[in-house]
Amino acid sequence: MRKRLTGNLGLKVLAFFIAVFMWLIVVNIDDPVIEKTYTGIPVDVINEEIVTTTNRTYQIVDGTQEVSVTVNAQRSVMEKIKSEDIIAVADMKELSMGTQIPIDVSIQGYRYEKAFTTPGNLQVKIEDEARSNFPITPTTLGTVREGYVLGELKADPEKVTLRGPESVINSINRVVAEADVSGLSEDAEIEARLILYDVNNNVIDQTILANNLGKEGISVEVTLYQIKSVPVKLNTSRISAADGYKVSAVSVEPREVSVTGDAEALAELDEIRIPSEDLEISGLTERTEKMIEITSYLPEKVMLVEENADSVIVSIQIEQPGVQNYEVSTSSITVNNLSEDLQLSYRAVDFEIQVRGPADVLKVFSTAKKVSIDLKNYTIPGTYIVPVSVDLPDGCTMASDVEIEITLEAKVEEE
Repeated sequence: MRKRLTGNLGLKVLAFFIAVFMWLIVVNIDDPVIEKTYTGIPVDVINEEIVTTTNRTYQIVDGTQEVSVTVNAQRSVMEKIKSEDIIAVADMKELSMGTQIPIDVSIQGYRYEKAFTTPGNLQVKIEDEARSNFPITPTTLGTVREGYVLGELKADPEKVTLRGPESVINSINRVVAEADVSGLSEDAEIEARLILYDVNNNVIDQTILANNLGKEGISVEVTLYQIKSVPVKLNTSRISAADGYKVSAVSVEPREVSVTGDAEALAELDEIRIPSEDLEISGLTERTEKMIEITSYLPEKVMLVEENADSVIVSIQIEQPGVQNYEVSTSSITVNNLSEDLQLSYRAVDFEIQVRGPADVLKVFSTAKKVSIDLKNYTIPGTYIVPVSVDLPDGCTMASDVEIEITLEAKVEEE
């Protein structure tokens, strides 16, 4: 037996090594070492106190806060490794040249051949730390429910203390608390988002800054006002026409205005009345319009919903016995002899003509396709006052001549 076991020993040892080698080949063929790159791996900075205890701070630059990690491992292992298993660490103790920290990478719980990051260093900028107080401007996002309008806004707190790199603190131009008021229909205190802007209105990254807001954060107290439509009433007792004329109608546009404000003040407001002394006009012989600014007629704690809509137009229609007034739109004017090189526009949207004649004829008369202007003598760009012609029925005449202001401009050739 001994002879059988020890005989040809060299060949047996060789056969053993060949078997092991073949086994390794088979194993590697079935489970080879492969390479895979994981992106977006965050870099944790440790031992920050080396910088921060000296009243300095740092900020990560060049986009190295996240890195790519390349791993070499067997296929069976690689299939199990996830991005969250990879840990990239930059130790502030290893800071070199004042700007670079080597990044070490590890994958806990797995056997792998090697792993490295791209880039291999965390790029940092170290500078003095600064602290400053900033007022907070409350603002809103979204639209409140129909029938309401935003009233007062108040940030809570009204100031914030920010601490961080001196260059970043100095770049802050304004601090905003943004609250979403979408669909809001009552007063509320809404959790807000703190936003920092530089002088160019660019948003500043806050991840490298600290504040004193604590766990409570920031909120905005929102006051809502209800909207109410109120009619405009006129005291026309001091409006009069010239001898031989009469005031046929007085109207106001818009007839109603939207107001808002204190609930009690709104409840007591039923109309906005324009007094007679502000409508004192006499000796009128033609249609007249007057603009009235109405904010002075609003009670305290009540305001217009649209600040720009602070005026109304009072229109006064004047008639003569045997004379009928007709309102004509400039879009209905027939234009004759307009030069092909010019384009026409009107200053007014509409105007009025007065026709004298038998009542039964005037009652059925229509200005449609009867009003025209002739531009044969107007061939140069400019602004002109041109006469208006009206094709009248037999027995009727114009009570007064009518002119309209036009503007002629050279046509722009299309490319």
